[in-house]
Amino acid sequence: MLVEVAVGVIQRGDAVFITRRSAQQHQGDKWEFPGGKVEAGETADSALVRELAEEVGITAHRPEPLMVIEHDYGDKAVRLRIFHVTEFEGQPYGREDQPGTWASIASLEDYAFPEANSPILERLKSLSLANS
Repeated sequence: MLVEVAVGVIQRGDAVFITRRSAQQHQGDKWEFPGGKVEAGETADSALVRELAEEVGITAHRPEPLMVIEHDYGDKAVRLRIFHVTEFEGQPYGREDQPGTWASIASLEDYAFPEANSPILERLKSLSLANS
């Protein structure tokens, strides 16, 4: 079964907000871009807005589709619908007590991310290089 997930790359300047998964979650203790499952009857962008409010306490405005990634971990297959979020209200924080931090795009390689996030990291690096 393929799990649909809406993911937000929350960006401010040359930094993005990332959170760390709890040890009990799939891909536990790894860093990720916030988001969550798309529920039945929900669009990916409305799921993203809901998830970002629940997880990191921000209201996202006009999230822009960035890319779609399908990845099979063996025990779970995911379709990540990734959105670029540059307009939002509030300051993101780990609303569910998960660690969160602003990380420069250049430093993202220093964090352990789930394998499915590799294309996101590559895209951010190429976008960052193009804008510098």
